[in-house]
Amino acid sequence: MESKKLWQLISFYLSTTLALLRRIILHILTFNQSIIKFMDSILSLYFRSCDLSPIAVDLDGQTTLHFWVTNHRRFDRPTLVMVHGYGGNPLWQFVYKVGPLSRRFNLFVPDLLFFGRSYSKSPVRSDSFQAKCLLDGLGKLGVDRFSVYAISYGGFVAYRMAEMRPDSVERVAIVSSGLLYSEEQRAAQLRKIGRHPSEILVPKKPDDLRLLVKLSMCKENALNWVPDFLLRQFIALMYDHCRKEKTELANYLVDKKADTNLPVISQETMIIWGDHDKVFPLELAYKLQRHLGSRSRLEIIKNAGHAANMESPDEINKLILSFVST
Repeated sequence: MESKKLWQLISFYLSTTLALLRRIILHILTFNQSIIKFMDSILSLYFRSCDLSPIAVDLDGQTTLHFWVTNHRRFDRPTLVMVHGYGGNPLWQFVYKVGPLSRRFNLFVPDLLFFGRSYSKSPVRSDSFQAKCLLDGLGKLGVDRFSVYAISYGGFVAYRMAEMRPDSVERVAIVSSGLLYSEEQRAAQLRKIGRHPSEILVPKKPDDLRLLVKLSMCKENALNWVPDFLLRQFIALMYDHCRKEKTELANYLVDKKADTNLPVISQETMIIWGDHDKVFPLELAYKLQRHLGSRSRLEIIKNAGHAANMESPDEINKLILSFVST
C-alpha cells in the first residue's frame, strides 16, 4: 500500500516536471521564432528615439514608398537623404548613422523598392526607376533641395538621382559603389567569386548569408558564431519578402552592359571606399574619381571592406558631417 502511494507521488512529480519542461521548451521555441523580429522592432524604436517617424507615400496606383523622416524639419539644417544597399533594410544598415547624423541634418531614409515596406507593381527593375521613384516620393514630402549619402547598390540609385535632378541634389556621398565596372573587370570578379551575385545578394541559406558577410567585411566573420536558426530568421525577415523582385534587381545590374558613357554629374562628390573591398575592388574608386574630375574627392578607409559603413561607422560619420555641412 505504501509502495503504491510512493509510486503515485513519484508519478505526480514526474508528470508535473515534464509538463513544466514542455511549457518551457515551447516558450523558448516561440521566443526563438521572433528574436530577429524583436530586434527589428527595437531598431524601429531607436529610430523613433532619434526623432524619426515612419511614413508611406503613394506615388500612383502602382508604387508605394516607405520613409523614415525627421519629425520636425528645421530649415536651418541641411537635408540628407540616406539610401541603403542590399544587406537588409535601413534599420540594420544605418543603425550606427542615424544617431549622430540626426542631430545635424533633416534626415529622409527610404526603403528602396522591394525592401522593407516599399513596393511597386511595375515590372521595371532599373536603378534609374528606383531613382525616379525616390525623387517623386521626396517631392511629395516637400523636399526640393537635399544631399544624398548612399552605400553599395544605393550608390547606383543616388548617382542616377543626381544625374536626373541636378537642381535638387546638392552634394553626393557614395560608399563602395562599382559604377564604372568594365566588362572584363566584371567577368574576372564573377569568376573570382564563383557564384552568381544574386545567389549571394539574396541568400536562401545560412551559409549563403555567411558568404555575403565574408565578402563584405575584411575582419573576422562574426556570423560564423551565430546559430543557423537565427540566420534563417534574418533571411526570412529581410529576403523572403519580395525575393523574386530583389533577385531581378540584382540580375539587372549584373546582366546589363558596362556603362562606358556614364554621365559626369555636376555635384561635388565624395567617394568613400574600404581599402580591402572584395566586392568592388579599390581600383574602381580611383576610376570613378578620375571620371568625375576636380569636383570629386576620394576617402579611403583603412582596414575596412565593402561594408565600411558597418566596420568604420564613426570615421564615415565624421566624413559625412564635414562634407555635407560645408
